[in-house]
Amino acid sequence: MNTPAPLEPQAFESALRELEQIVGQLQTGQMPLNDSLQAFERGIALYRQCQGLLEQAELRIRQVSEAELNATPSGTGDAA
Repeated sequence: MNTPAPLEPQAFESALRELEQIVGQLQTGQMPLNDSLQAFERGIALYRQCQGLLEQAELRIRQVSEAELNATPSGTGDAA
């Protein structure tokens, strides 16, 4: 069995779109077994890439939120 080509970095939206296409192809059940296995491997790689990109985005959001909270002088924030 061939090993899949290395995954080139791509934007989250592009990776997700390709992953959705692969899932759709696999769900039809019309692909030969070897092609299905290769598509599945590619899908797993894309899933991992998307997961990593989401984790990076979540970390950035936390960092920005914490920086904003730390920059707000105490006593001047809006009371809820």
